[in-house]
Amino acid sequence: MRYRVQVASIYLLGFFLDLVNMFIANVAYPDIARRFNAPLGALAWVSNAYMLGLTLVIPLSGWLASRLGAKRVLMGSLALFMLATCGVGASGSLTQLIVWRGVQGLGGGLLIPLGQTLTYALFRSHERAKLSSAVMLVALLAPALSPALGGVLVEQLGWRGVFMISLPLALLTFTLAACWLKPNPPASNTEPLDSVGLLSGCAAITLLLLGLTWLGDAHTATRGAVTLLAAALCLTVFIRHSLSTRASLLNLRLLNAPLLRTAMLLYHGVPGVFTGVNLLAMLYLQDVLGMRATLVGAMMLPWAAAAFVAISVTGKTFNRWGPRPLFVAGCMTQALGIGLLATLTQDALEIRCVTAFALMGLGGSLVSSAAQSAAFVDLADADLPDASALWNINRQLSFCGGVTLISLLFTLLLLAGQPQALAYRLCFILAACSAAIPLLCCLRLKNTPGIARLTQERK
Repeated sequence: MRYRVQVASIYLLGFFLDLVNMFIANVAYPDIARRFNAPLGALAWVSNAYMLGLTLVIPLSGWLASRLGAKRVLMGSLALFMLATCGVGASGSLTQLIVWRGVQGLGGGLLIPLGQTLTYALFRSHERAKLSSAVMLVALLAPALSPALGGVLVEQLGWRGVFMISLPLALLTFTLAACWLKPNPPASNTEPLDSVGLLSGCAAITLLLLGLTWLGDAHTATRGAVTLLAAALCLTVFIRHSLSTRASLLNLRLLNAPLLRTAMLLYHGVPGVFTGVNLLAMLYLQDVLGMRATLVGAMMLPWAAAAFVAISVTGKTFNRWGPRPLFVAGCMTQALGIGLLATLTQDALEIRCVTAFALMGLGGSLVSSAAQSAAFVDLADADLPDASALWNINRQLSFCGGVTLISLLFTLLLLAGQPQALAYRLCFILAACSAAIPLLCCLRLKNTPGIARLTQERK
């Protein structure tokens, strides 16, 4: 097996591990809510704590790899992840569960940016669309298989079994990394850690998520507003510092690349929104419409089948058509699927639900696979580590933001006096309408520069 295939395999396993832990928990939320008597806002932090841990540690990926070596950092991350997984499974309260999920995210957060940097550096630019297709294939298998498996585990073993299933996969990834990855010595001229950027960036992200959560509770709304102001201040400090420092934690100047910038924005408006909608749908289907956990988890199978079609289309047409037609079609298709969730009733429930998830899988994966392919097209190889960190931070923030904003919207509708079933449906309708925002972003994108470069490279 060629070395670049071995490296890509480890990267894809780490990516799969990350997504399994993100999506498998959704189907267990009703059981967790009953066990700990937790509202939706608190449940969202079972997901957000994991994604926050992933996000906060990603900026350290390049610095740690240069100091310690990529192989050593990857294996250390996997060891911490496995320890935290045991803590999650042994949690005796919702607070313990959330804390251990955060540690679990810290352990897994370095797997994707390091693996992506190592892998993409071994493939030329015109080969990366096919590589991105493999990445997106993993991105559909994990959300498809994990909720279906999670539904079975919840009914047979309870919510703890949902989290413990990650241990064998983490152990396999650890073993392959130990056997396959070539050790690389630490860099001799490593820049010092940008502590100001790290502290201000982490503070901004954490305060933003806390502020949005507290804003949805009448008792903590004032605290939420103050926290959001503090987040805005920290973000301002981070941006100014990053743009004025030569060895900044993140190279924000890379956002001047139109394809990378647009792809990152679209991730918030499409895959990010779906993550929040999916959490809400898992609760709606079980608690309001009375579907069994196993059947609800299986709804991700039609999502995956449609996503596979989308990924295949992207892999075959991206170099010829460019990203914009795929972005437009994806935004509109996902919006249609989310809107269909608002029409679900007991009559023909399964048929409509399968159709809705299939449309969301088709539309969301058209956007995410095209975005993954487009993001790094017009970047130099030397910029890949910084671009990978930016991309993965943005990806995690889109998931955190989607879950937090959809949960906030649902809570505000309940506080406004809407019946629970109607609040769910209104959330789905508003989420579908939000597709207008990413549509406007991609319509402004010039579709030719990336295609021209790919065509030139193939000659």
